[in-house]
Amino acid sequence: MNIRLLFPCIISFLFLSCTFEQNTGTVIKSGTIKYIALGDSYTICEGADISESWPKLLTQHLNEKGIHIELIVNPSVTGYTTQQLIEQELPLLKKSKVDFVTLLIGVNDWVIGFDTAMFAQNFTYILNEIEKDISNKEQILIITIPDFGVTPTGARYFGGRDISKGIAKFNAIILKEAAKKNLKTVDIFELSKGMKHDANLVAKDGLHPSAKEYALWEKIILPVAISLLK
Repeated sequence: MNIRLLFPCIISFLFLSCTFEQNTGTVIKSGTIKYIALGDSYTICEGADISESWPKLLTQHLNEKGIHIELIVNPSVTGYTTQQLIEQELPLLKKSKVDFVTLLIGVNDWVIGFDTAMFAQNFTYILNEIEKDISNKEQILIITIPDFGVTPTGARYFGGRDISKGIAKFNAIILKEAAKKNLKTVDIFELSKGMKHDANLVAKDGLHPSAKEYALWEKIILPVAISLLK
């Protein structure tokens, strides 16, 4: 099966957009931590305004805590797989010479049918490349994939597959590979299940999180980021 042909057919309906944010023209003050957020719709925060995205909130709250940090680029694109992150986002990482990276990727790999071996291979490659291009290898924060199967429209499209179990398998790989490298992780999988019971946590598309849900993620990401960047 040709994945490149299959991808637009499925993902354009569910996840695909070409929105990304890039602040490459920003002048960074000396001593400021340079931050890049790598990922897909859950990092660009589809369904919310860019100002409500968790990477923006994280940057704001870290500065309020006295950690001088600038989100210099968020190249995340809705619909991206690990392969597209490798091809499109890692080159920006190499150019940016950053000090801090967050990574949240994998949902679209599962959507289009990547097996666990392929996902693990790509995910490990991404981690290795980040380590090569970051000033401090300890300042990498890994975030697990949320459970989109609990959203009002998420469960409609994948008859015969258990979304929660599938995402849980991918998250097990994420946590395992991060542990091998002693990288900090934040597991949002269980937290994301709250979208099943609270419509205010889901965006108007019935699939992506709302700004309120992204803010809940940021609330548990923040203390881990502080521990890395103090």
